[in-house]
Amino acid sequence: MGTSATVLLNRLLARGKFRHVQVLLRLAELGSVQRTASAIGLTQSSVTQTLGYLERLLDLRLFERHARGVRPTAACRQLLPAMRQLMAGLAQGADVASGGQLRSLQQVRVLASVSAAHGLLLPVLHRFHVQHPQVRVLLGEAEGEDQLLAVTRGEVDLVACRRPPVLPAGWTFEPLMDDELVVLCGPQHPLARRRRPLRWDTLGGRRWLQGPVGSIARMRLDALTAGLAAPIDPFPMVTRLPAVLSDTLRQHVVLALLPRSYLRHQVDAGELVALPLAERLPVDPLGLMLPVEGRSDACEWLAACLRSAGG
Repeated sequence: MGTSATVLLNRLLARGKFRHVQVLLRLAELGSVQRTASAIGLTQSSVTQTLGYLERLLDLRLFERHARGVRPTAACRQLLPAMRQLMAGLAQGADVASGGQLRSLQQVRVLASVSAAHGLLLPVLHRFHVQHPQVRVLLGEAEGEDQLLAVTRGEVDLVACRRPPVLPAGWTFEPLMDDELVVLCGPQHPLARRRRPLRWDTLGGRRWLQGPVGSIARMRLDALTAGLAAPIDPFPMVTRLPAVLSDTLRQHVVLALLPRSYLRHQVDAGELVALPLAERLPVDPLGLMLPVEGRSDACEWLAACLRSAGG
């Protein structure tokens, strides 16, 4: 029978060091004792000794040795996500200590979907920082289940997103901005100068940049194009990264169905074109998910700024 989780936890609390985590993560990343030693400023023997100590501490073989270096074992691969999270938390803690407490800054931890970041946050962040220079915004990007997981872990004060199917206990959602799906293309696309509304039966046979399976835009695109006489021609890339989407649309003769909020600023700047459609394709509005009680002043100030812009 293996060592219990309680025993391992007590061992780590008593004898574990953050350096052990750093060595583990770098070895998994670089696959070489020599490169790991160079990257973190240790000797090769120190890296080897640290790894051996950690393996004894956990009662696990973490790496397999081979001619060109090391590779993580199956057990190590299962351990890596927790170790990355631990190191990320440590880095955030150092950031809080150096930038927040020592300078008496207030902080608000925000997660945003890509649509909400572009549609809600970007237009107001400059004004917010001018009005509240004493507030430090820790902004991260996450979608769907990752947002809810961060709420459950207590890692976030406010989430800019669409309303989730089920709200976490003690949290509420405020819709702020209507949104819809639009067909985007670059200015060089043959349809870019089109003024008459487009019907979906005229969009078959064209090349389309598709989003990830399960995304709102991908599900709607699949449904709208399923019965077309001429099937769409998928572009050989799937992504939700705004910079990549924008660059691809500008460089290739390709279409994309996306929330209007996603690349709003590129459309406003004339870098991309939103084609006129015969029917609107509304999606759930963007808004704020935030705790019902216990909100900090910084959280309230940012929420108020977003409400004034969204409303």
